[in-house]
Amino acid sequence: MISIIIPFYNESESIPVLINRLIDTLENQKEKWEIILVDDGSIKGYELGVMGYEDKNIKIIKHRKRLGKGDALKSGIENSIGDKIIFMDGDLQDDPVDLKKFIGKIDEGYDFVNGIREKRNDNLLVKFYSKIVAWFLKTFLGSPYTDINCGYKGFKKEVLKDFIFYGNNFRFFPLAVFYNGFKVTEINVKNNMRKFGKSKFGPGKLFTGLLDTLTAYFLFKFSEKPLHFFGIFGGMSFFFGFLILGYLAIERIFYRVMLYRRPILFLGMLLVIVGIQVVMTGIIGELIVFLNKKTK
Repeated sequence: MISIIIPFYNESESIPVLINRLIDTLENQKEKWEIILVDDGSIKGYELGVMGYEDKNIKIIKHRKRLGKGDALKSGIENSIGDKIIFMDGDLQDDPVDLKKFIGKIDEGYDFVNGIREKRNDNLLVKFYSKIVAWFLKTFLGSPYTDINCGYKGFKKEVLKDFIFYGNNFRFFPLAVFYNGFKVTEINVKNNMRKFGKSKFGPGKLFTGLLDTLTAYFLFKFSEKPLHFFGIFGGMSFFFGFLILGYLAIERIFYRVMLYRRPILFLGMLLVIVGIQVVMTGIIGELIVFLNKKTK
């Protein structure tokens, strides 16, 4: 069975159009299918309700308040029964016609299929942000993806085994799949113009997106070796602090320079103390990882 999960917020105009297009496409599929709509706390006047769509093939899940796309996807997954899952957005920018491409690639043996938006209909801020993120992930994390932020994805349910959706970590779900050794690929998909409402992306999301990218870098590179991360910064701080204190010691011993006239003394002391604390944080992290592995 194919499960199509569509999280949305304030998209009551787009969803009915999308459902009709999906049904027209899915009726030609040999496999069974289900559509799972997750209303992530739409405000009054934008609620989808049942609208005559809910039946055995269409499920509607409603959050009491807005929890974020990650939790909406999690709710959809928990209520899905398909062995093949498709993520798509509810703003009509993802075209149901491309569903066949995703399903075809999964049938070829790929575990995860990521979409690449052709001729993107987004503003310059979004395009710039996406290019920066793609460059960072390819350079520092070895990402195989061209457009990791594309919401249109298809995969086998088994890839979810070791991944838990929370907060904004859904952005790096494709990377987690890749790092777990699954077979991944990409396909070109249409990116239609938004017909209703307005984009949820703004300067605020740009900032949080950058923080999420740094979080992903730490988790995927250092989650099992935290001392490698904290040791670098702690070691640098301790080294520079030690140089400063060493220089001041030489001045005091050999040139009788009074240290109370040297404010840099406090900087050296601070760097040494901070360096030791940061390194110890890494050691505690290593201990936590060790005990967790031992318990498992």
